[in-house]
Amino acid sequence: MKSSRQRKILEIVAEHEVETQEELMELLHNLGHRVTQATISRDMKELRLVKVPNSRGGAKYAIQANVTRGDLIRRARRIFEDYVCSIDFSGPLIMLRTYPGGANAVAAVIDELDWPEMIGSIAGDDSILILTHSEYPKIAKPTGSTAVLFNRLQELMKE
Repeated sequence: MKSSRQRKILEIVAEHEVETQEELMELLHNLGHRVTQATISRDMKELRLVKVPNSRGGAKYAIQANVTRGDLIRRARRIFEDYVCSIDFSGPLIMLRTYPGGANAVAAVIDELDWPEMIGSIAGDDSILILTHSEYPKIAKPTGSTAVLFNRLQELMKE
């Protein structure tokens, strides 16, 4: 539900010159998404929507460009704090558990970090499977790429 709503928000912002949260909420309502202004505000923050000049001399919402590595790490920490419950591993696989509905937001920020040790991630509703580069099929503790990525993910949980 949340991920489809957020995908729709990105589509709307790409296709329309949305100037206010109320306008976005109305467009979402017209498409069958019943949301509150508070939900829209949270979604916009997670999606990093910002105001940019529009063709009429006003401002419209757009996806933020020029995001720094520090911005991504801060955003990841905030999302991990809000959604991630636990992290575990098995060989080259890392499993993250989130609160219900949080896996897509967490997977999106992890994918955005684009760590070289990571092959990719698969998100469900409340869990994420991350595949890492590793030549060790069965090990008692993470090593190599899995250890590096596992430690980075754990750091995001610490405040």
